[in-house]
Amino acid sequence: MKYLITLMLFLSPLLHAEYRVESFTNTLIEKQVPIVDIRTVGEWKETGIVTGSIPIQFFNERGQYDIPQFLKELNANVDTSKEFALICRTGSRTKMVGLFLSDELKYKIIDIQGGIMDARKLHAPIVPYKGN
Repeated sequence: MKYLITLMLFLSPLLHAEYRVESFTNTLIEKQVPIVDIRTVGEWKETGIVTGSIPIQFFNERGQYDIPQFLKELNANVDTSKEFALICRTGSRTKMVGLFLSDELKYKIIDIQGGIMDARKLHAPIVPYKGN
């Protein structure tokens, strides 16, 4: 099953629905586009998170994932019938996850190009992570 999911994650660029890549801008915040930060807890603690973003870990520190758990948290925190953005460290994970969500679930995804690293360079408002 995990092989099938991994295969879908890598093949999905061929079939993506509503998925686009954008650099971070404050317009996302001004328009109140939900930003879902899919990095690990350790990464949130290390660099902080974009103000107002929703931290929902996709891959854990060992690279493992639990799609049903992720979707449960995502749907509890985001109106997935509307467009939302994904951010990770550099954009690699958001590409895989974003294409999967777009292709398989028809979610409208904005992939924040370059992740939190580029967002920091573009003066994104970053706050310390205050979770557990």
